[in-house]
Amino acid sequence: MLQFYGRAWEKARGKAWAAGAILMACTAMTQAGTARAGTLTVYTALEEDEIADYVAAAKADLPDIDLKVLRLSTGDLGARMLAEASNPQHDVIWGWAVTNMLDPRVMALVEPYAAKGSAALPAAYKGADGSWFAATGYMAAFCVNTELLKAKNLPVPTSWKDLANPAYKGELVMPNPVSSGTGYLQIAAILQGQGNETGWQFLKTLDGNVAQYIKSGSKPCKSARSGEYAIGTSLAFAAIKSVEEGFPIKMVIPTDGAGYELEASALMKSSKNKEDAKRFLDWTLSPKAAALYTKYKEIVTIPDTPVSKAAREAGLPADLQTVLYPMDFAKSAKERDAILQTWQGSIGR
Repeated sequence: MLQFYGRAWEKARGKAWAAGAILMACTAMTQAGTARAGTLTVYTALEEDEIADYVAAAKADLPDIDLKVLRLSTGDLGARMLAEASNPQHDVIWGWAVTNMLDPRVMALVEPYAAKGSAALPAAYKGADGSWFAATGYMAAFCVNTELLKAKNLPVPTSWKDLANPAYKGELVMPNPVSSGTGYLQIAAILQGQGNETGWQFLKTLDGNVAQYIKSGSKPCKSARSGEYAIGTSLAFAAIKSVEEGFPIKMVIPTDGAGYELEASALMKSSKNKEDAKRFLDWTLSPKAAALYTKYKEIVTIPDTPVSKAAREAGLPADLQTVLYPMDFAKSAKERDAILQTWQGSIGR
């Protein structure tokens, strides 16, 4: 049996109640001495629709595993894991931002495991010590409403530098980096690419054109496709879906650096069921899983996984290395708190 606790369930019961109920369920399970054979508790920040699809496929391949999945946003999941650090309640971390995973406090909780298939992953997509690997990721892209730009006689931007053009004043929405992993990767890539002094000056200039900072990474794209604003800095996948669904959106991958984030997975040292935890982690790198990822992700790190038709038609390059900024994830993780503090003090609104 597979159980999935997610955002919809939490809304129905109330977030605090949901978190407490799941925690009690997990605690009861561990207080029994060891987890019941075949029971696996997974923490993830993947989106609910994709989780449901992946879990259904995993059930077919691993029918003897009773998989319990708790889904929280990237930041909330990190806070929960640190709060539980003295008595972790989960066996596996699945699809969580590597920038957050590299927090030393989190890394102290995981155990190196070379999942089946991880040897084929490029070095950039796994920890050198085998402590984590990433099968998927997401990247920054602009969602540009071409009809709105045409009506306002504005050019289509091709770079971050273009977005600082005063002509776009009030036409731009961005994700808030404090609440959004997408927002943070955009800021981190700009600072890494331009250097701190120049980068912060650029961000302050860019702020003059920003109408609103939104909590969600995908919402800026939705705001652009609805015509509320002309340009939303968002995720490539949000742009791909908007194009596929017929909205007047053009996906623009910034020529001066598309930041990206990896969704990392890891084995918990404290797992009471490491055999099944390893089997599940192996499954996440399987051909069946890879085929499903392309329905939801613009970045799939598993070799020989083809780009989806929708992604190709929206203009996603077959070789993403030609457009991705070479992120220093360790640097992003180390400087995260300082960057967000500076952003809140100088720009945040």
